Amino acid sequence: MIPTAGILRKRQRTTTTTTRISSTAAIANSSFFDINQNHHCLSPTTSAFLFNDSSTADVILRLFTDTITPPESPSSISVDSAPISDLHVYLHSDILRRAKYFSALLSDRWINNVHPQPSPEQITDHELFRLNLGVPPSPGSIQNHLTVLELLYTNDFTNAVENVSTALDLLPVALELLFEDCVRWCVRYLEAVPWTEEEENRVVNLIPFLSEEESKELIARVSPVGENACEEMLEGLISSAMNNYGNTAFVKAFVGKILRDVSSRETVKRVLEKAFRGSLKTVKQSLEDYSSPVFRGDHNENETEAMQRVNLHKASTIGKHLLWLVERMVELRVADAAVREWSEQEAFTGDLKKAFGEDAWRNIVPGLPAVILRCTSKLAHAVCAGTVVASTQVRRKLVEDWLPVLVVCKDFSPVSNKSLYLELEETFLRIISTLPMSDAQELLQKCLSFSTRNVEDCPHLVTAFNTWFRRAAHPFKLDSVCDQSDV
Repeated sequence: MIPTAGILRKRQRTTTTTTRISSTAAIANSSFFDINQNHHCLSPTTSAFLFNDSSTADVILRLFTDTITPPESPSSISVDSAPISDLHVYLHSDILRRAKYFSALLSDRWINNVHPQPSPEQITDHELFRLNLGVPPSPGSIQNHLTVLELLYTNDFTNAVENVSTALDLLPVALELLFEDCVRWCVRYLEAVPWTEEEENRVVNLIPFLSEEESKELIARVSPVGENACEEMLEGLISSAMNNYGNTAFVKAFVGKILRDVSSRETVKRVLEKAFRGSLKTVKQSLEDYSSPVFRGDHNENETEAMQRVNLHKASTIGKHLLWLVERMVELRVADAAVREWSEQEAFTGDLKKAFGEDAWRNIVPGLPAVILRCTSKLAHAVCAGTVVASTQVRRKLVEDWLPVLVVCKDFSPVSNKSLYLELEETFLRIISTLPMSDAQELLQKCLSFSTRNVEDCPHLVTAFNTWFRRAAHPFKLDSVCDQSDV
């Protein structure tokens, strides 16, 4: 019976090469090769042996397509899809012993166990070792084995391994034959060159068959260090996008795409929330320093103005990053924490009202109010649209704390921001309509600044008051609804 051969079997991965040596006996016991005839070793000549040289060979190796390859073989395919191949190769035992597989099979101990030594009168000069090796019925399998066998003679790995695909084809054969030099070369080659996704999958499937030392660099290439590598990577990308590039628009757009493509929403949520809190803290601290009476009293006028510029510029720069973060959080529907935190900024909004009520910011950072209000508008619109489901307290505080900032900005900011103010007014009024009547009554009275010279120009304000008065005139009564249903 011809044994199954050419199958790469999983083995224990260690840091030494002794595993392959010790495993040879196990492979041999599984009869990968069949020794069919008595042998006689030819004396090595002084000239170099040539591959497939019948005139000097002392081993004939029959390579054949093994049509009974077990189904668990990763390289097995149906018999019908691969042609049956069968050929003989003339080889030399001294060369074959470079592969520990053949070295074990050609050893006196193994030969004597399989076939007793022939008597001297039975030996002739023409007797050769005859070995059989079955290979998987996969495309190119015979050729891959021939290439590895020839490499035992030539050591010409540089020309033999021209690309990743070739290295991946030869490596399983080298592992099967325990050809250490070829294994090392293929592994080194795979470590050093890029892979396609398909090639990477093949590499990953081969890693378990390598020793720990051999696979170390390959594993490092496909396995991140630490459990939070993805989170740390995203944090670094966001930080770089905000701080390390002059033209941040393109970089932020690219990082935004990465955030959208990451499969774990929880990871993206944590990363964006952390960046949001850090940026908000910086903006708040800058405005607090700008508005601090202690700070202003400790310096002369020139120093005070210089520090004001520094603080306002810092608030403006980080504020733009904050707006980008808010936009990404709303887009990815992970803005719940941002809305809650934005609704708890009574001290911050107080500093903003004070800063925007002065003249300094107009010449230093004229765009700062618009940046802050855009953050507010994005978060408020997310609440209004139901993207973020906020509690009654959060909705009320969001309007209560930020409405005064909107009023101050309308009074002192350029007309160019009119559309922004109008959008935020409408959003605030719609949020007010979701609050209890008592809260809505209090907040609507603070919205009179939304009115214009022509009443027809502020329909959002008219609608908000009409809604409140309609509800007040026709209060909901549970008993009356029940009575109507009984009728």
